[in-house]
Amino acid sequence: QPGDKVILAKKSVGTLVLDALLPGKRLYMFSTGTGIAPFASVIRDPETYERYEQVILTQTCREVSELTYGINLVESLRNDPLVGEMVEGKLIHVTSVTREDYPLTGRITDLLESGKLFEVIGTPRLNPAEDRVMICGSMDMINDTKAMVESFGLTEGSNSSPSEFVVEK
Repeated sequence: QPGDKVILAKKSVGTLVLDALLPGKRLYMFSTGTGIAPFASVIRDPETYERYEQVILTQTCREVSELTYGINLVESLRNDPLVGEMVEGKLIHVTSVTREDYPLTGRITDLLESGKLFEVIGTPRLNPAEDRVMICGSMDMINDTKAMVESFGLTEGSNSSPSEFVVEK
């Protein structure tokens, strides 16, 4: 109707977007602490589940209490009218801590290097032909995880040149 306002949904912009990644089988999102926040929009996007067979969200924190936001976020998706049915069987949430007893302990780089992460979720090690990665956290975590991902043969992409992984800038 004349005078009605039209609200358009905006596509995510920045470095942590699906368009900066080549097609693949699995999407890994590696985060620490509040670094999980940008992934909230990625795991709420139906396109994520249309593009990938498995969506693996990891969060490593110092203490168990810091995992609460991510755990609640993932749990809320199961009842989400837009993606609730899509996340079943596709979204895997892996949490670890570094300073307290917990079922999975260690920095994400240690879990990648040792293969423990892949053992826990039942997937092969990172493979540039199938795996895509997004990284968000502290600068040290980003640099260390980027180096680890590159050691598996993945290359960094961008919106103008998609590849196998992207990092928060």
